[in-house]
Amino acid sequence: MAQMRSIVESEFRSGAWNMAVDSAIAEAVAACEQGPTLRLYGWKPFCLSLGYGQRWREADPQALEARDWDLLRRPTGGKAILHGDELTYSLCLPLDHPLACGDIVESYRRISVGLLRALDCLGISAVAEHQGHGARRSLAGPVCFEMPSHYEIAVGERKLIGSAQLRRKGAMLQHGTLPLRGDVGRICDVLAFDTEAERDSQRQRVRRRASTLAQVAGREPTWSEVAAAVEYGFSAAFDLMLVREQLSDNETTRAAEIKVERFGNPDWTRKR
Repeated sequence: MAQMRSIVESEFRSGAWNMAVDSAIAEAVAACEQGPTLRLYGWKPFCLSLGYGQRWREADPQALEARDWDLLRRPTGGKAILHGDELTYSLCLPLDHPLACGDIVESYRRISVGLLRALDCLGISAVAEHQGHGARRSLAGPVCFEMPSHYEIAVGERKLIGSAQLRRKGAMLQHGTLPLRGDVGRICDVLAFDTEAERDSQRQRVRRRASTLAQVAGREPTWSEVAAAVEYGFSAAFDLMLVREQLSDNETTRAAEIKVERFGNPDWTRKR
């Protein structure tokens, strides 16, 4: 049975720190300093994350400031996500790992099996349907959860888990978000729209096309319960022995550097 390091962080941290840690782990995996790593974490305070290539003008900094919410630019692509009442997973693998082999779409398909197994553990029947390039091109709005893409997880016709992937220097980083509760449409409160009518229209589209775990489960599972289900899902789906560990000292030091250089740097956030 293969082993995988599992880092479960029940003490939630800022968005800039979370993205810096994911990047530091990916660097350590690429350098063969660490093995394959699954990380589960949360966000405090709420944070609006823009996709790597998204225009920062699509965010509303004043609305974010009024709520004491953060803003950052992710290292991965896609559209805006409001992180808050959720569980986020990241998976860092060397590119020759069985889950990473092949192209990005194929690895999405493989990894989705673990996520589906986790939801099944929580009593939720979900699917990971392949969406072609046309579906991705049709996503003209600013919100990631408006439309499912490659092997993202949906219940009925509503997206539940969104994921994004980055491959660089011999390693793969895939991270994704599972909203646990709350109003999926509130992301529109901190995005820029020309009119309030456009904002309300976008909010209603998001509510129709995305869901939370509480909505589909009919109850509110705790963060720890969901984290345990995700660990079980990956272990059972891929015959893995998950070994609980913490960040290494080197990873912690490197994450602090990356936070200053990139994700906590306003110039990085506003570069597009």
